[in-house]
Amino acid sequence: MSEHYEMDLGPVAEEEAGELAGPLLEQAKQELGFVPKMYAHMAQSPGLLSTYLHGYEQFREQSHFSAAEQEVVFLSISAENGCHYCVAAHSTLADGNDDLDEAVIDAVREGRELPDKKLGALSHFCRHMVQARGRPEPNQARQFLEAGYRDHHILDIVLAIGVKTLSNYANHVLNTEVDEAFSPRQWTPQG
Repeated sequence: MSEHYEMDLGPVAEEEAGELAGPLLEQAKQELGFVPKMYAHMAQSPGLLSTYLHGYEQFREQSHFSAAEQEVVFLSISAENGCHYCVAAHSTLADGNDDLDEAVIDAVREGRELPDKKLGALSHFCRHMVQARGRPEPNQARQFLEAGYRDHHILDIVLAIGVKTLSNYANHVLNTEVDEAFSPRQWTPQG
């Protein structure tokens, strides 16, 4: 990738997060056992962190995708956007999902064809939606729908792209260091 601007903003310490970001970081610590570095960096803009967390929660709880499909969606979008942090994090989360084969996870990370046809159609369509900036070609949408998905899945992908664009772009400009918990699944963008 070409060189890009990186901010000189560090992570916000929990005790210095203030009344807007502080509770969000505390909640993350309670739920995850630690505050991900991405959250601590995003706390520089409490509105960004709050919007990201709300959208992420809505996708996880309200989308029409299974937990395994959700990881394929987030991994595909993050890989397409070239986000080293989110690919490592979602690879780690996907590794913990018994319904996802490691070969599927690695294929998404490497931009290869997936061994599972339906998940392959999902990954391909997610990447296409990012590339097409939300204007899918009719034949791409038809192939996605023929794989067993419905129009409401496309709207769920729009939500996931919004959420991942927030985190992926923030990680790009903040050059967020991958947390130790996600470091076994480090990833470097291709191209």
